[in-house]
Amino acid sequence: MSSEQPLNSRFAEDLQMKQVAGPVTYSRNTDGPVAYLRVADRDGTVIGYVWANDKDDAAGWVVPPGLSANAVNAGARWLRALRGGKERELAPTALLAELARGANDNELSHAVAGSLTDAPTLAALKELAAGG
Repeated sequence: MSSEQPLNSRFAEDLQMKQVAGPVTYSRNTDGPVAYLRVADRDGTVIGYVWANDKDDAAGWVVPPGLSANAVNAGARWLRALRGGKERELAPTALLAELARGANDNELSHAVAGSLTDAPTLAALKELAAGG
């Protein structure tokens, strides 16, 4: 008599891999010009740039290098705002204008007043964020 237990049939079944949709998001890439907004922490240090391009339905968040953990964590709120804008089906620049009016400001971070401007490309904005 064997002491081995029979293999449960669920362990012998093939796994069905199905792709499950995640949250809706704007495209993260564009080759065109971008509008952007500086975001600062409570001390006035720039912790990131929210950018948008309507033609490619693109928007995103660019972070300068060397930020503290607190600054990076404060930036999460801005990423959630991007997701929320897409869920509400706002055009990327309409969301950016809303954010520029202080819609996402809190005690940890805020849109820098008067900082809504344009960059010729997303690459140029990334270079600016990197200190270049």
